[in-house]
Amino acid sequence: MVGDEVVRVYVPATVPMLALLREQGLPANGGHAVTPALREWYAEGDEEELEYVAFTRAAQDALQLLREDPAAARRRVVVSVDLPAAAVGRGDGELGSSMVELDGPVPASAVAALHVDGAEAVDDVTAAVDVVREALAGDPDAQFTVDGAEDHELEWYAPSEWELLLRTAS
Repeated sequence: MVGDEVVRVYVPATVPMLALLREQGLPANGGHAVTPALREWYAEGDEEELEYVAFTRAAQDALQLLREDPAAARRRVVVSVDLPAAAVGRGDGELGSSMVELDGPVPASAVAALHVDGAEAVDDVTAAVDVVREALAGDPDAQFTVDGAEDHELEWYAPSEWELLLRTAS
């Protein structure tokens, strides 16, 4: 990860964070990407599969952000950004980890795509937010509820659709 190399990072967010991102950048200190640790763990996977794993983990982290912001619309958000490799630090290094550290706020100019749950996912996401900590602690019933939210694919929006997204997802 040197030179002019660009790294695709999937940053978990909430709908209110999208407005903040547009105005002043996203104050994220981490995200998910295809890391050497992820490649080693999932050696059989091609690049697209590895990116899907990193993306899915960012969507899972968005549930925790929603738990911290009870006023936010109950929709998971993942912001796909392309950052210079120098701005992306290694995460925890644990085998299979997709975590990366970011060296500062994510600028709006780095956004490649926005991903947000559709209206049909709101009930399942709301239920998952309520039990996400229990699921992470190993509760199988809570994990079943979280899996219900994960059954919903996030909708894809181009950066040019930012305004429309903010109006419809709030």
